[in-house]
Amino acid sequence: MTERTRLPAPTKKHVQSELITVWINGEPKQVWPNHSVSALLEALHIPGDRVAVELNKSIVRNRDWDKTTVPDGAHIEVVEFVGGG
Repeated sequence: MTERTRLPAPTKKHVQSELITVWINGEPKQVWPNHSVSALLEALHIPGDRVAVELNKSIVRNRDWDKTTVPDGAHIEVVEFVGGG
């Protein structure tokens, strides 16, 4: 069973017919289509200042998150940086 992730209400650019399934760190989630990487991170409550994002086996640079759309069936890995002492 897939988990539904609550994303902001669809806007004009969203296809309102159906949610899409994406895989985030190996877990399937249903989300609205046409979201950017940054919108997806925000919806998942993941702060973007200490993470790296891989989309379908390619690293997405932080500066490209707003213009990179997450496609149906995407495999996303979010790696959080942890400091220690």
